[in-house]
Amino acid sequence: MPANKYALLRYRIIDDCLTNKARKFPTKEDMQYACEQALYGSSGERISISTIEKDMWAMKNEGELGYYAPIAYSKLEKGYYYQEADYTIKEISLSVEDKEAIRFAANTLFQFKDLAIFDQFGSAIQKIMDRLSISPEIQDDAIERFVQFENTPMAKGTDLLPPLLQAIKETREVCFRYVSFLDESESERTLHPYLLKEYRNRWYVIGKDVDGSKVKTFGLDRVNDLSLRENYFSVDKNFDPEVLFKYSFGITAGGKPQKIVLKFAPQEGRYVKAQPLHPTQKITKENKDGLTVELKVIPSYELKAAIKSFGDKVAIISPTNLMQITS
Repeated sequence: MPANKYALLRYRIIDDCLTNKARKFPTKEDMQYACEQALYGSSGERISISTIEKDMWAMKNEGELGYYAPIAYSKLEKGYYYQEADYTIKEISLSVEDKEAIRFAANTLFQFKDLAIFDQFGSAIQKIMDRLSISPEIQDDAIERFVQFENTPMAKGTDLLPPLLQAIKETREVCFRYVSFLDESESERTLHPYLLKEYRNRWYVIGKDVDGSKVKTFGLDRVNDLSLRENYFSVDKNFDPEVLFKYSFGITAGGKPQKIVLKFAPQEGRYVKAQPLHPTQKITKENKDGLTVELKVIPSYELKAAIKSFGDKVAIISPTNLMQITS
């Protein structure tokens, strides 16, 4: 891949760093790390600081790019920023080189889509390849008129993923203001972050409060003013996400799993058979009257919401008081 294509990908990553509201004023080292992680992961390849400096110069001055990015250095904050608050190169139309870089990146991802590490992203990679196979022209107007892909809204809080991942890797405490989902009350939290988890296009951070009492879950869309502290913590050796979420339905962790038996009407039963509600789902009876399944899960708000979504087409066989059990 020619160097200019790598550079185009780095420009996008640098732009992400400069527009990250959760971690303002990134240093050259921050942008270097972000580029290395995005382009090479843990393969060991490195990008020099001088390369980052040249990239920022090109974004500011290179006429062929057309960015003329207003990048400036803050002596007070000791980091870089855009002088225009809402500036981003994402608003600029893609050049021929940009399109080629995107096609290269997509093809590279596709080669590795069957690796275990990419299991959860397989459908997303396939969607990109489907789009490119329909038309190699990235900005083909006909695609917009004649092909309709599923539109998944961008979840609020995804800009917090990089600093939270850094905190998890470095075992550093984080502080933030959290707005409760139940009553909209706001509280200051100090957390030992252990894990980032996605559920239905929303991201969550799982960890322990500073007192280390119990594992808690926080939706990133309700996290404000996140900051990393210089305090370090030791991860609880008993924390095992595979065990913690084995019987969870949704994002709720912890608690005792129960046997849940549900009976679905024929049409809904076919759907549940094709798309199981949970990995523990077992079919116990199937006939013309419908489908009966057994789950071993922790009763939770998410489970109850899923059951309610079927309306009168599902019957709770046991426990009969499921809807009254607190998660």
